[in-house]
Amino acid sequence: MATIDLSILPKPTVIQELDHQAIVERQKQLFVTLWNEKRVTYPDLPEYTVEMLQSDPFAIDNEAESYREVLLRAEINDVFRATLLYFARGGNLDHLAAFYDVARMPGEEDSRLLDRVLLAVMGRSTGGPKERYQAIAMQADPRVAWAEPYRIERSPLIYVAIFSTEPDGVPSANLLAIVQAALTQAGAQLVGDTIIVQPAVRKVVDVRGDIWLLPDAEEATVARAEQNLKSAWEAERKLGRDLTYAWRLSKLMISGVQKVELDSTVDVVAAPTEAISIGSITLALRGRAY
Repeated sequence: MATIDLSILPKPTVIQELDHQAIVERQKQLFVTLWNEKRVTYPDLPEYTVEMLQSDPFAIDNEAESYREVLLRAEINDVFRATLLYFARGGNLDHLAAFYDVARMPGEEDSRLLDRVLLAVMGRSTGGPKERYQAIAMQADPRVAWAEPYRIERSPLIYVAIFSTEPDGVPSANLLAIVQAALTQAGAQLVGDTIIVQPAVRKVVDVRGDIWLLPDAEEATVARAEQNLKSAWEAERKLGRDLTYAWRLSKLMISGVQKVELDSTVDVVAAPTEAISIGSITLALRGRAY
């Protein structure tokens, strides 16, 4: 969700990565050349055409050594890429983050640490870009999954919407207080800015409807369909993402489900600073059909 999308940059390469067959063919031609040169000096050497039979000792050795070269080329490129933010993982990312005065928080995953590094870089301007407030909010507590600062028109009020790792993405009062304190401490906020920290999740949607199963499906399919919808939204939910009717329906149509009719067919629209949570899911089993 960071402003800089490193994934769209070309994949850097130190040395060319060749496919296995290309290396096998290159080594075969080199062997033939060297063998024929030796035959000039040693006429008694037989002609060697290198038919690459599977039982040929050279063919066996060539296959093994060519594969080793493929792995070595890939490893060299991976080692180099690990020195770059987008490709760094684990300890490599920790060292790169330290260069920007960012340290991994307890239990923090690589993706979140990378986001914080990028925010720290973009937020260094003395002009007070929103990335500065985002970096401070995410540094305040690992439960902050994302923070989105915004203002309404030319108001001096800066709202910071907090999307949490807590249940349904809704931040607790304790978490909001921690972030508020971090953003209003000395040196954090710009003169003239009044900061208001609030939950990003301001819409909780209950899902209700009827479900029909296929004749051979067990009744537990209903519970699995409900859980599939819940889990899928928790994985894909983001600030500003709409909870559409088509998406809800698609996640309920798992194996064994014949038909689903939801009470509401409208799309739930989220503002850029809002996140939607799914509350209760209630599907009434109405029968079985093909």
